[in-house]
Amino acid sequence: MFRIIHILSLLVVLLPFRMAAEDHPRFSSVKVSNPDDFMSPPVLRLGTDDRISINFDEIGDDYSEYRYRLIHCNGDWAPSSLTEAEYIGGFNEGDISDYAFSSNTFIHYVNYQITLPSETALILRSGNYLLEVYERDFPEETLLSVPFMVSENLAKVNGEVSGRTDRGFNTEWQQLNLTVELPSDLSGDAYRDMKVFVSQNGADATRRQLAAPSRKSGNVAFYEHLRDLIFPAGNEYRRFENVSTAFPGLNTDSVRFVGPGYHVWVKKDTPLNEADYVYDSTQRGRFLVKEYNASDSNLGADYITAHFFLKTPKLNGGEVYIDGEMTHGVFNDNNRMRYNAAKGGYELKMPLKQGAYNYRYVVKYSDGTLGFSAIDGNKYETRNEYWVAVYYREPGDRADRLIGFSWILPV
Repeated sequence: MFRIIHILSLLVVLLPFRMAAEDHPRFSSVKVSNPDDFMSPPVLRLGTDDRISINFDEIGDDYSEYRYRLIHCNGDWAPSSLTEAEYIGGFNEGDISDYAFSSNTFIHYVNYQITLPSETALILRSGNYLLEVYERDFPEETLLSVPFMVSENLAKVNGEVSGRTDRGFNTEWQQLNLTVELPSDLSGDAYRDMKVFVSQNGADATRRQLAAPSRKSGNVAFYEHLRDLIFPAGNEYRRFENVSTAFPGLNTDSVRFVGPGYHVWVKKDTPLNEADYVYDSTQRGRFLVKEYNASDSNLGADYITAHFFLKTPKLNGGEVYIDGEMTHGVFNDNNRMRYNAAKGGYELKMPLKQGAYNYRYVVKYSDGTLGFSAIDGNKYETRNEYWVAVYYREPGDRADRLIGFSWILPV
């Protein structure tokens, strides 16, 4: 746990999570949320009552003694050269003491929660951070690595997303135009010492560092008609819900108990790359833990086995995966689909906690590249969200500051 000092107007923005090692799939349903606004990026405004909750489960009946520490990173997520005393005031370690056991569930688990801000350590610097979870007796072995950002909110970032791009008019692309208004009191060469990163739907694989601005006027940088601001549009996330084991939820065919737990069959999917665009008010990849009758879904939601099926011929040169916030940008055997020749499609059984889920099909090719739109195509109307982060390093400094962050949606 950690504290945040009040001498800067800081924002804390949480990014998708990463398991530190696939050899330790210990945790399930890792989730970061702003309890007051589910759809907004998790942001803490200092001087307010804003909170961010980090939740995860460990399947079983036994509590484990976990701790965490913070690592300061530069804009490229490489650890910075700062000492702990330069970015943390107090102790750079904390016990995860907020835990509880599941209640009235077939699958037993322990739920752990970290609430930010806390009162154990002070964050002294803006920038990128990794929160690492480890066992008390094995601090050298990181089990979970949670990236987040701390922003000074000094640079004003504005932008727009459009299907009218330099590669085509309302076809398969989306293009951003951005302006970054820098504070006037930055030392050094503001434009030379600034770095801007953009990502689509928070996915690490889409993150791009922009080159120099296309033009400048005073303390405003304009990023217009840049190739790195043209993104494949993709398609809307698919969704399903299972908030009760008594009846099928949204986009599910059936639910039934198959010991030792419940199974849910998601409605069969087909590729959408040849279909017309259909708007759907999705959660843009997020998931929400929810059990219809539970007073606290974090403890009362059960674990179910979700059955996915994609009706399509077998692909050559690539594997099909389920992707969404619940997979945290990881592509491994847990979310890799297997082709069933007898049924003529890809299938996957995935343990998930009850709730509302967004997902999409992603192809991972033999060269390691990801095809986010290989199954469902690119539709310029898609309601993607774009995250823009602005970093700055003063002359002589040894780490990047994050001086601005913005979250941009198509108009």
